[in-house]
Amino acid sequence: MSKVLLVGGAGYVGSVLAWELLERGYAVKILDRLYYGEEGLRDVRDRVELVVGDMRAFPASVLDGVEAVINVGGLSNDPTAEYNTQANYEMNTVATKTLAQMARERGIRRYVFASSCSIYDRGVGDEERDILLDEESAVHPKAAYSGSKHQAERALLEMVGDDFCPVILRKGTVFGFSPRMRYDLVVNTFVKDALSKGVITLHYGGEMWRPLVDVRDVARAYITALEADEAKIKGQIFNVSYGNMRISELALRVRESLKEVGVKTEIKVDYGYRGIRNYRVSAAKISSVLGFHPVVSVEESVKDLVEKIGKYGYNDFDNPRYYNIRWMKLLEEADRIIAVTGSVFAAPSQGTTR
Repeated sequence: MSKVLLVGGAGYVGSVLAWELLERGYAVKILDRLYYGEEGLRDVRDRVELVVGDMRAFPASVLDGVEAVINVGGLSNDPTAEYNTQANYEMNTVATKTLAQMARERGIRRYVFASSCSIYDRGVGDEERDILLDEESAVHPKAAYSGSKHQAERALLEMVGDDFCPVILRKGTVFGFSPRMRYDLVVNTFVKDALSKGVITLHYGGEMWRPLVDVRDVARAYITALEADEAKIKGQIFNVSYGNMRISELALRVRESLKEVGVKTEIKVDYGYRGIRNYRVSAAKISSVLGFHPVVSVEESVKDLVEKIGKYGYNDFDNPRYYNIRWMKLLEEADRIIAVTGSVFAAPSQGTTR
């Protein structure tokens, strides 16, 4: 049985991937700081080896017995990255490279890295540049998040050799249910707003394009990269997407799917400009080279979301734990308070002053 180190295994994608790896017979060791607690590991906690630690500083012993690394750790999404650009760079770029170097020194050949199709973002308002982009397209990411992912990609590609096999997956916008639920991803946001408010809001008229993929398909893509012949993936980048849709079309699909499960919702259109992403990508390469095809449609995923939100009680929609930037700000505020009080309930030591 192969042992896989899954960095960020308690996160939104990681918790789904951990389950899929276990179902396929892998031994799973998870390195995670548990920013969002252990809820994501609810169904697998007794089947994984959990190391609670920061990906920027962990003992080399974490790699003991490991035969492959899948790195889905780090800060995720633009607001969080922009909020603390230094931490974003340290986790998404520096720690990615350091972990790869440590793995290589241990003789661990396979290193699967989670990148993002946001690297392709070209914004709105320039129709001549609104084209289908593939892994060979020139990219010049400017945002902190996409920039840190691109820098990590370049660092990994420089390490390709006879003794090391990194492979990079650029994921489209992920959606779908996860034990570590997020409601700050577009499909999930639409479903949350429909259930809580009865209204889906389209910003900028929903004109922007986005590649989309269900979290279960993402997990399958990582496992495909883990198991593929080395000659097919060494030093390669693969886009992972079910398909490209305008956000306006996406809203209509979500509304119709919700209607089928008895949830009525309206669509409200806001034409005001906001800082938004806009890009379309081709996923032909991963299909032709690795034979991988995403299978979970938006419609299927929406129905699954409604069912599992109710089943597992994820309907406390205002809970900041479901929103990366809101949760990070709350943790930071709590950290400042604890630095003064020393504890939540215990009496502070004598002489403690502000």
